[in-house]
Amino acid sequence: MTTPANVTATNMTTATENNTTAAPIAAPALTPNSTVEPLDTPVSRTGCGSQRLCGSTPEDCDPSTSDSDSCSFASFRQRNNPRDLDISISGESDGYIACTLSPDSTLGGNDETYVCANNNGTIEFIGAVLNNGQLTRRTLNVNSVRGSVTGRRIQCTFAATAPSSNTRAELFSFAISSGSFNNSNGDLGSPTPTFRSNVVDLTNPNATATNILAAGNTTTMSPNTTNHGITLRQSLTQAVLMTVGVLSLATL
Repeated sequence: MTTPANVTATNMTTATENNTTAAPIAAPALTPNSTVEPLDTPVSRTGCGSQRLCGSTPEDCDPSTSDSDSCSFASFRQRNNPRDLDISISGESDGYIACTLSPDSTLGGNDETYVCANNNGTIEFIGAVLNNGQLTRRTLNVNSVRGSVTGRRIQCTFAATAPSSNTRAELFSFAISSGSFNNSNGDLGSPTPTFRSNVVDLTNPNATATNILAAGNTTTMSPNTTNHGITLRQSLTQAVLMTVGVLSLATL
């Protein structure tokens, strides 16, 4: 028996509708809220390499242990929105510790910086941008902030929307730094980096974040700071010393 043309059309339409897949619903954007709640669980290396990207100095140090007084640490894990990250930082300071994100290998071009300051034994979270070696306060898209102070050890966890860039949204270099904090007026001293990474995919737990700061050359970030944390004056001095050494060997 021949099927009427109008029935065939109806069946085809039904099949098309049943095979339609609904578009995924994007997670809501973060709402800025820098209120700090207590950090009950210490920042640690748990999940590094499997659930989150980590960078630290000394390499592979664990900020949760009692013998990690010199451990500078940061970790990143992607949230539901591609540009939203869970960030943890830990370090030793009498003032503040901070994490700066840069879309390239040069820090300081108004790069967004997340600051956790020791304000008389409690954490004060401060959003800022880094330019010409100085931090200027700015509201950043951050919430779910938790923090703790134990002696000189400062630890913070928070959710943040990564800065927009001209490259892939997840590619950044990052720096862990520390500096002074004036409890009276809230002034932030210039940051001194302890860890500075290559450009890396912050959403890839298996990526390698290498500390490009040379040993003994951890200097304050300034307009004359090169990509390896060595100032122009230091570079010229080293060049002169190398030249003198070569001339000395030539006379032997």
